[in-house]
Amino acid sequence: MTDKLNLIPIGYVRSILKDRSTAPRQAQEQAPSARLEILAEFAQAAEAIRTGDDLWLFTWLHQSRRSTLQVHPRSDLGNPLTGVFSTRSPDRPNPIGLHRVLVTAVGAGWIDVNNLEAIDGTPILDIKPVLAAER
Repeated sequence: MTDKLNLIPIGYVRSILKDRSTAPRQAQEQAPSARLEILAEFAQAAEAIRTGDDLWLFTWLHQSRRSTLQVHPRSDLGNPLTGVFSTRSPDRPNPIGLHRVLVTAVGAGWIDVNNLEAIDGTPILDIKPVLAAER
């Protein structure tokens, strides 16, 4: 395969979660609030984001194992070995994280969100609004 993609972070997650092994696996599993620090060169792209907005956050799960093709869902050996494309495993060929978050506060160069299971330092790839039809 010769096609290459050039992804650059637009910012980074700042969270009390420091260790992947102790982070919640899903947002609804008591994930804490977090801050999205937006890099200065992308600040204008976030100007219309407001408190109360529902967003899709795309991250690069930088501590993931990219060679993993199958996992036991939820790391439970009692679950059958399953291809990662049928799971929410962070270990996968392209470890892109998808998180639905609610904006709780906005400031110059940052966005606070609720229930984010990404660990501190996770690169942010993109932010998109949740459309009314997706709610």
